[in-house]
Amino acid sequence: MAKRRFGPYTVETSNEDKVLFPDDGITKGDLLDYYLAVADTMLPHLADRPLTMQRFPDGIGEAGFYQKEMPEYFPDWLDRARVKTADGPQWQVVCNNAATLAYLAQQACLTPHVWLSRKDRLDRPDRLVIDLDPPGDDFSPVQEAALAARRLFEELDLPAFVMTTGSRGAHVVVPLDRSRGFDAVRRFARMFAATLARRHERELTVEQRKAKRGGRVYLDTGNNAYGQTTVAPYAVRPLSGAPVATPVAWSEFARAGVDARHWTLAMLPRRLARHGDPWKGMARRARSLAAAEKRLDEAC
Repeated sequence: MAKRRFGPYTVETSNEDKVLFPDDGITKGDLLDYYLAVADTMLPHLADRPLTMQRFPDGIGEAGFYQKEMPEYFPDWLDRARVKTADGPQWQVVCNNAATLAYLAQQACLTPHVWLSRKDRLDRPDRLVIDLDPPGDDFSPVQEAALAARRLFEELDLPAFVMTTGSRGAHVVVPLDRSRGFDAVRRFARMFAATLARRHERELTVEQRKAKRGGRVYLDTGNNAYGQTTVAPYAVRPLSGAPVATPVAWSEFARAGVDARHWTLAMLPRRLARHGDPWKGMARRARSLAAAEKRLDEAC
C-alpha cells in the first residue's frame, strides 16, 4: 500500500505493479502516472460533469464493466452529483481534481465517460456531439466525414472541434450556451445529420441498422440525450497499445496517417507539453442554436 498526497486529500494505492494491458506491460501505476501527467489539461473537460466509470479490475484481458452509481465505499471527499435515472435517483462521481483522477485509476477505471451537461443544470447540455462511426478499419472516410461536418457547421456559424476517439471513429463537438434542453439539442443534431447525409449520400448515412449502411460512415447523434455519456477527452481506451481519446487541431486531423488510435498513453504527456490542448478555451466559444436552426431549415 502506498499513499499519494494531493493537498488536503490522500489517495491510498495498491498493486501498482499489476498489469492492466497484458500485450504492452502497462501497469496500474503507469495508468496512475498518466492521468496525473495530463490532469491539468484533462480536468477542465471533466469539471462538474457526472461520469460513468469503465472499470477493468483484472486488466483488459478480462471482461470489464460500466458503473454509473457511485459505490458507498468511495471516500466522502469525492465530488458527486445526484441524478435522476429510470431506477430512481442515484449519486454519480464528478471529477474536479487530480486526487479524484488518481482515485479512479486506483479503482481500475481505465476510461471515464462524461455527461454533455454539468451538475448545476443537468437538463441543459453545453456540448453537442456527432459521433462518426466508420464501416471498417480505414480512417480516411472518417476524416472526410468530419471535415464535411465542419463545413456545414461553419455555414451555420457554429464552431466545431474534433477528437479521435481512441477506438474506431471521431467526435465532432460544438460548444453550446445551455439555452436549450436535451430534446431541442437532439432534434437539431438529427436534422443536422440528416442534412449532411443528404449532401453526401454515397459516403454518409443516418441509418441505424448496420446492414443498411452500405459501407458508409454512420452519423450517430444518440449521445445528445439526458443521461447519455461520451468518452472523456484524454481518456485511455481498453485496447492494446492503450490508445487515448485525443482532441486535435483540424489541420492535424486531416493529415495522412492519422487514425482513431493514433495517440497513446505513452505519447500524450509529451504531445501536450509540445502542442498544448487544441480544445483549450472551447467554452468561451459557446453558441445558441437559435440562429443556426433557421439557417439549417433554409439549407434543408
